[in-house]
Amino acid sequence: MLEGIVRESIDKQSTKQLRRDGYLIANIYGKGFENVNAAFKSNEFIRAMKSKETIAFEVKVGANTHKVVIQDYQSEPINNGLIHVDLMVAIPGVRATYSVPVTVEGTPKGLKNKGMFVFHKQRVPVKCTIENLPETFHFVIDDLDAGDNFLVKDLELSNGVECFLHPSVPVVGVIKTK
Repeated sequence: MLEGIVRESIDKQSTKQLRRDGYLIANIYGKGFENVNAAFKSNEFIRAMKSKETIAFEVKVGANTHKVVIQDYQSEPINNGLIHVDLMVAIPGVRATYSVPVTVEGTPKGLKNKGMFVFHKQRVPVKCTIENLPETFHFVIDDLDAGDNFLVKDLELSNGVECFLHPSVPVVGVIKTK
């Protein structure tokens, strides 16, 4: 479990000092939940994100433990290091918007026909409760030829899961190259 500290002061000076000390600034919020200003050790946060197996994960801030989902993050433009993250509390039974990652398996046959495989969407936004949240949208791409795509309408959505993208939006595909 990832552990962090509660930020007592949210002014600019104390935020800069926390960043110099190796902390990642975070806001934890949710529906009917009082916002928590927190900070996590940057290296521990990145290590925890690389090793997590589900979209939702637990964090301990102060004396409280919360099950959260990453909603947004900001990184430095020059060295691409994380500087801020927004974490939404995953409250059971409450519908919220989540970004579900897309995974693929196989090698498309279109690569032999001068095609190039592309992810049109790395993550697909869905609205559902945390109990119905799919871990990934998985595609087997062996049969994709140049010009073929998997679209949003090809996603297997379980009951209670809605996707607000248009059904004809491509998710992954093989594009033709010159």
